[in-house]
Amino acid sequence: MAFSSSLWSSLIVPNPNRTTSLPRFSHKPHKLPLSPAFAIPPLSTATAADVSGAIDGTTVAVVSGGFVAALAAVLSLTDPERRRQLQAEEVGGGDKEVVREYFNNSGFQRWKKIYGDTDEVNRVQRDIRLGHAKTVENTLNMLKDEGSLQGVTVCDAGCGTGSLSIPLAKEGAVVFASDISAAMVAEAEKQAKEQLVAGENGSAPVLPKFVVKDLESLDGKYDTVICLDVLIHYPQSKADGMIGHLASLANNRLILSFAPKTFYYDILKRIGELFPGPSKATRAYLHSEADVERALKKVGWTIRKKGLITTQFYFARLIEAVPM
Repeated sequence: MAFSSSLWSSLIVPNPNRTTSLPRFSHKPHKLPLSPAFAIPPLSTATAADVSGAIDGTTVAVVSGGFVAALAAVLSLTDPERRRQLQAEEVGGGDKEVVREYFNNSGFQRWKKIYGDTDEVNRVQRDIRLGHAKTVENTLNMLKDEGSLQGVTVCDAGCGTGSLSIPLAKEGAVVFASDISAAMVAEAEKQAKEQLVAGENGSAPVLPKFVVKDLESLDGKYDTVICLDVLIHYPQSKADGMIGHLASLANNRLILSFAPKTFYYDILKRIGELFPGPSKATRAYLHSEADVERALKKVGWTIRKKGLITTQFYFARLIEAVPM
């Protein structure tokens, strides 16, 4: 499933008293710093025009710390929940139906561009592309730290357009990939057939097996189960069960990424809901590391590695869990 931990509404409020240089992010391969330290993202000096229509109301709100504190007191006056209820009624269901509808239609078109290599993206979308690419890169580093992936069975739960499944196949892994969106699965299959071609020795990587399934429907057993940027679609009450279910499919390793729930990010998300943007997006749920760790311990798993990936508009906690 296509998803970014910046799946929030658009709002940029520059600080008129400060000029902040935008950071440069390296495209060189790097290992994820496995540190529990939390990084506060840099303030943005982007204007509202930079993010207008960026990802149909799914861009993180970036504001100054003082402005966050000032607005926190008035957030209770909004009614984003009502907007979500109306959206669910339109597609005849709850969160899952909204997600399926979104990523089969307007969401597919937008996230296909973000996950792809087209130049038809704006500044915010390009930044989110970089953040997601860092998550994929660091996930591959985690896996390869344990040795070769040749013949290792991997379930890519919520595969989107194949941004992780295809590199895994290139490394020799046997990949089972699923997504709730039929449009995403079709695009992933197309990309895999184009990219996984025979090398000079005449042999080609084994194509991943792509299927249209939600997380609840997944079954089987795999050496490793990976679920990147999908838990944002699950409230914590459902995420606990989903984490347990994913762990039950893995023999040795479970890798998850999720939007971290902290006071700072929670306030930014709620401010963003004041400005839902011109189009509709899916509901976004943040998760605290403590809650995720607790859900893992309930089913006999523990976190072995972790790190935080941040750009200006993308924030994701990445963890690797193993059986206790």
